[in-house]
Amino acid sequence: MGKDITMGEQEALATIKNDVENNKVFLFMKGTPESPQCGFSAQVVQVLKNYGVPYGSRNVLDDWDIREGIKKFANWPTIPQLYVKGKFVGGCDIVSEMHRKGQLAEVLKDL
Repeated sequence: MGKDITMGEQEALATIKNDVENNKVFLFMKGTPESPQCGFSAQVVQVLKNYGVPYGSRNVLDDWDIREGIKKFANWPTIPQLYVKGKFVGGCDIVSEMHRKGQLAEVLKDL
């Protein structure tokens, strides 16, 4: 049984890495952009809408290994998690603060 968990975790981390590397902007969230399943995810979706940038997303509620793996991938305990150009930007509080200060516009420019 331990091997299955490890294999699932390895596959999840490979999927996460692929999502981050192959999308200029990617959001790991609870739910979908059209139907967020938590207030924090909804808040980040709303912030991204302000910029009109295309982004990929993955619903962490669909896969336990992804949900746990993303926490290890960024060494960040909460979801949502936003990545831009392959780098971890932050969760809801950080993204909201960067938006408020105008810093997120800098991060999202030249996409």
